[in-house]
Amino acid sequence: MTEVVQGLAIPFLGTTLGAAMVFFMRGELGRGVQRALTGFAAGVMVAASIWSLLIPAMEESTAAGMGQLAFLPAVIGFWLGVLLLLVLDSAIPHLHMGATDNEPEGPHSNLQRTTLMVLAVAIHNFPEGMAVGVVWAGWLAGQTDITAAGALALSLGIAIQNFPEGAIVSLPLHAEGESRSKAFLNGFLSGAVEPLGAILTIDFASHVIPLMPYLLSFAAGAMMYVVVEELIPEMSEGEHSNVGVLMFALGFTVMMALDVALG
Repeated sequence: MTEVVQGLAIPFLGTTLGAAMVFFMRGELGRGVQRALTGFAAGVMVAASIWSLLIPAMEESTAAGMGQLAFLPAVIGFWLGVLLLLVLDSAIPHLHMGATDNEPEGPHSNLQRTTLMVLAVAIHNFPEGMAVGVVWAGWLAGQTDITAAGALALSLGIAIQNFPEGAIVSLPLHAEGESRSKAFLNGFLSGAVEPLGAILTIDFASHVIPLMPYLLSFAAGAMMYVVVEELIPEMSEGEHSNVGVLMFALGFTVMMALDVALG
């Protein structure tokens, strides 16, 4: 159980450390740096979706005797994850990552922008928490295709890409006039949904072990929605978008190496 607690805490620590950068940096992250970090995060999430979630989901289905239809739970779960994030993205007002235009106006604009920014990262973190939770749930259930080292690899990969997310929340908020402590707190809170989502997923998955392939691919679909809807447009914006592409490739290979080496 200690491994699980550590596995759930590591990604949240990544967000917290990123938010703490507000105490050490004076200004916002430059657009080029944000683009690079966003590309890296996207690469990590895509690799995690494939190696840590979709492949284990299909392997579980194959082991269950589904034969040539072993892909079916992965397809169904993936689409359910995409559709859930589509609903959340449409129903919950939020700023897109790195957005600076169309800010709310009026006497409470700073408060509104803070809330919308935190909601944006919370929506982003929700599927990541699910992904971490369902993989650790699979390990707890004794799924042969999921090892503690493989689950730890996913936690580490998510923590690495959570670091810039925390900074992307806290640094702009401080630059707009929030105190360092309040900016840090908002960055910290934006990541709180992640361990909560992981804990809820572990609890749910423990009661529906046969649905594990669907849950794994569900988390993959939710993460891929975030990548395509939020991260890829952000990393490709403006000039020199090749920086984002190169960092995407780096993030992808880092997460792939972690999963294969530790899994």
